[in-house]
Amino acid sequence: MKTDQSENKAGPKTSLRVPEQEQGSPESAGIVSTYSEWDPLEEVIVGTAAYAQLPKDLGIDALSHAAVDLYKDMAEIQFPDRIVHETEEDLSVFVSELEKLGIRVRRPHAIKFTGMVQTPLWESGYFFTYCPRDVLLSIGDMIIETPNVFRSRFFEPWAYKNILVEYMEHGARWLSAPRPALRDDVYNFDGLSASAIKNTEPLFDAANVLKAGRDVFYLISDSGNELGCRWLQSTLGSDYQVHACRNLYSSSHIDTTLVLLRPGLLLANPERVNDDNLPKPLKKWDIMYAPEMAEPSYSDMTPMASKWFGMNVLMLSPSLAVVDQHQSALIKQLESVGIDVLPLRLRHGRQLGGGFHCVTLDVRRKGSLRNYFG
Repeated sequence: MKTDQSENKAGPKTSLRVPEQEQGSPESAGIVSTYSEWDPLEEVIVGTAAYAQLPKDLGIDALSHAAVDLYKDMAEIQFPDRIVHETEEDLSVFVSELEKLGIRVRRPHAIKFTGMVQTPLWESGYFFTYCPRDVLLSIGDMIIETPNVFRSRFFEPWAYKNILVEYMEHGARWLSAPRPALRDDVYNFDGLSASAIKNTEPLFDAANVLKAGRDVFYLISDSGNELGCRWLQSTLGSDYQVHACRNLYSSSHIDTTLVLLRPGLLLANPERVNDDNLPKPLKKWDIMYAPEMAEPSYSDMTPMASKWFGMNVLMLSPSLAVVDQHQSALIKQLESVGIDVLPLRLRHGRQLGGGFHCVTLDVRRKGSLRNYFG
């Protein structure tokens, strides 16, 4: 399918459909089952930009100090109403297109937090519930609340509590990683050569993780440390092998560095990935390096995501991807390998810090636990 570059707020005109046998059914609604990044999607949580703000947070300060391409010159802000409104418009179009494909969509309860996040050790302002991919990890029949590196996100899973209770009632295992203390001394301000977080307690964002059946890829970086990787392996047990990805990308999250498109094919960031640092199992797959990203701008605000935001692709099935509509070169590249594209927009995704993969949590995909590297 060719991309539509227009600014039509009604969304793209598309005849794409998930085959009937791959659509979600009322009987399976609320069941958690997801083993890969590409199996046909049946149920998903989509975040919200409501009450978007960037608080004063020592974790954000530490990542800003360590990052090469993120968070530069960020200040404590309340995002303008226009940005929030336009993002909600774009998310509504996105949700509508997913529902047309037979995919069940859940939305968090947007909480307007007041006051401060407080523990006996520190206090911080609150973040916002735009990226469920950061604070919740879905894998198999489990949803795990992850030990996020930002103090401002300590209570963010509260926005999803009613949904998580429903999933538990339908048989899901609902776990929470050990609550981190996030003391001042867990953050590192020693410079670009050092990670922003120390290895004194398990810390990781769920967006540090990619699923490929029995193999799970975990990015060691400013948003995920070695102890977090060890905790995840011990929790998942012998059914999974967690691969620590070191010297791949030192800043935040893995989903603008590697995208697992389908079994045997991955999309890689040409500025970060090479033959030496690619995780060993993935060297068996075909590698497609992403083209230069288009950088449209709808605001003069400092972005929280790099130009590689355009790689933040959500696979709806092995042959269908949601892609930022401005990324014409990437769309053509995906189409050349038999992947249809649903082109949509998130006008302020870079400013808010998340694309289509970030703003979603895949809850149920049609598929089973398999070995893709045997």
